[in-house]
Amino acid sequence: MKVEKNYSLNEYGTKEFFELIKSVFQKKILFCIGIILSILSSSSSLIIPQLTKHVIDTSTISTFKSSTLFLLTLMFLTQLFFSAISNYTLRYVGEYTVKELRDKIWNHLLYLPISFFDNHKSTKTVSHLVNDTTVIKEVVSEQLPNFISGVIQLTGSLIILFIMDWKMPSIMFLSVPVFALIMKPIGMTMVKLGNQLQLSIAEFNTEASEKLSEIRLVKSSNTEKYESDSGKDFISKIFTISMQDAKIEAILQPIMMTLILAMFSGILGYGAIRVQSGDMTTGTLVAFLLYLFNITAPIASFLGFFNHVKKSIGATKHLDFILKQSTEILNKGIGIDDNFSIVGENIDFSYTSSSSVLKNINFEAYPGQIIAFAGPSGSGKTTLFSLIEGFYTPSYGNIYIGNHNLKELRIDKVRRHIGYVSQDSPVFSGSIRSNLNYGLNYELSDNEIWQGLQLAHADSFVRNLKDGLNTTLGERGTKLSGGQKQRIVIARAFIRNPDILMLDEATANLDGQSEEKIQQAIKSLMKDRTTLIIAHRLSTIVKADKIFFLENGEITGSGTHQELMKNHSLYAKYVKEQLI
Repeated sequence: MKVEKNYSLNEYGTKEFFELIKSVFQKKILFCIGIILSILSSSSSLIIPQLTKHVIDTSTISTFKSSTLFLLTLMFLTQLFFSAISNYTLRYVGEYTVKELRDKIWNHLLYLPISFFDNHKSTKTVSHLVNDTTVIKEVVSEQLPNFISGVIQLTGSLIILFIMDWKMPSIMFLSVPVFALIMKPIGMTMVKLGNQLQLSIAEFNTEASEKLSEIRLVKSSNTEKYESDSGKDFISKIFTISMQDAKIEAILQPIMMTLILAMFSGILGYGAIRVQSGDMTTGTLVAFLLYLFNITAPIASFLGFFNHVKKSIGATKHLDFILKQSTEILNKGIGIDDNFSIVGENIDFSYTSSSSVLKNINFEAYPGQIIAFAGPSGSGKTTLFSLIEGFYTPSYGNIYIGNHNLKELRIDKVRRHIGYVSQDSPVFSGSIRSNLNYGLNYELSDNEIWQGLQLAHADSFVRNLKDGLNTTLGERGTKLSGGQKQRIVIARAFIRNPDILMLDEATANLDGQSEEKIQQAIKSLMKDRTTLIIAHRLSTIVKADKIFFLENGEITGSGTHQELMKNHSLYAKYVKEQLI
């Protein structure tokens, strides 16, 4: 059973958001260049009101100079030039930072242990990787550059305003407490809605991916209507949360615009009175209003920036949780020697503390031997294979490969020597060629590929395909039959020529004739190798050197086929049921 964990929103905030960004922030020099360019752009825009003031206060039609117009035009072009380059530079830094964040999360996910994916749906994890990073991308690559240039522009304008006339800008600060009172409760609500929206999108992504990947089951079960209604519920939930967010923004924007207009009107009226009284020139008032525009524009972008940051807190929470999970250390330990015997000693294992899956398992397997594990479904056979591959660690006891405890060995080296063929026949959506090359650090020649396919009796059907080795298999190999997929997986094992061969129902999806051919091929592959087999079919295990029979996670009998037929009643019954 998969368990989805929820984490308190109170544990995350703006601080955690910026810490996450800081952890992947690399383009510091380029960022500084962008800031310098933004300062130059803002400086140019700050000179324009002063030139305008000079023109209004000193020029008439008769005294107007073309040099003044040229200087104004030059400042506009300078501001445009530096603004364009600084925006692009800061946008590049933002996009690169998000790229690094995605790289970091993707790399981290690939090195997480199997136990993480047992407890978290892969589709939901992918949704966090794609959707949550997109939310953060909007902040870092789009909102942040505007915020930085806005801060420079606002700071410069305020300094000049106070130098020009300290009384006028003081009026603006009267509105700051009003802004704060409005934004605090709205900000908290938007954080909550942002988190709910991200969770709802992730849940819908999970549901849609799961159902579409099993679309054949949906159609064969006639559940299109049911799944349609279920999907509508998810979509409606997203719509409802989005509209709640839209209502807040729809109310917020008019309020903020009203406050800005009120502030603007108050300053304009006060300035007009002072012009009439002679305390201020007309040019100064016009310049003041131009600087006021330089302030109000950034304020609007600040609101958008902080709203996006608050919405991204939920996304940060999910990504931060993933990054805090411990990864597998694949290259720690000693290399495997040339002894590929496998010994299990008093192995206990449980996925949860409430129930044991394996209890006191002991077995030995040596090169050249075929060791089989039989028993009812759910008795722990596949789990035992997972322990040998290092996907999990025994709760008690040890597994030895050669002369070393598995815990002491480099797990990547161990897996390199194992050829694992499972009954699930996992393949990717790429071509047959790419599937057979998967995991190798060199490119197989066509001759090597065809040799592997021939050993797996897969060459004939591959040659009949229109694109041959370049045939794409579709999602999870949907263009091939179960038997064809299984033969591709077996061919992949042949090509790797492993020292340890682990077969988990390797011929389960094959017909009798194909199975007989594959068994002969596998027999040649098993020569001088350590071979472990999980099988329900009698034909697969009767010739094994030793058979271990598992019931409820315990070995209740071991021996050759003939010995178990005499001494183990359940095994004998198990065999007879297949012969009926």
